[in-house]
Amino acid sequence: QVQVVESGGGLVQAGGSLRLSCTASGLAFDDYAMGWFRQAPGKKREGVSCISRSRSGGSTYYADSVKGRFTISRDNAKNTVYLQMNSLKPDDTAMYYCAAGLYSRGYCGTMPTNYWGQGTQVTVSS
Repeated sequence: QVQVVESGGGLVQAGGSLRLSCTASGLAFDDYAMGWFRQAPGKKREGVSCISRSRSGGSTYYADSVKGRFTISRDNAKNTVYLQMNSLKPDDTAMYYCAAGLYSRGYCGTMPTNYWGQGTQVTVSS
């Protein structure tokens, strides 16, 4: 049984930092691209960042809104992907979801989303 579990969300002031973690079990983690998505109240879910599988280059993608502030990384030994979020803004407030996609391409921006986590709330106060 595949499980995807996010953690690390919370309440932070504008300008602060958080690190989200996502651990996937029950799958061959090395075969999966991993992505972070977010959904704010009343808005559509949007892609934030993704990272391809390591043997496809481990390339990364960032939405323009987070470029230069967020950094995605993965630790295959721990089946975990991280999202380091710096210089947080109130507009970053959302539920953040992690997804795993079975995907072999180097560019992860078009990755499928086969498995989802339950989400972790990030709230940035002004």
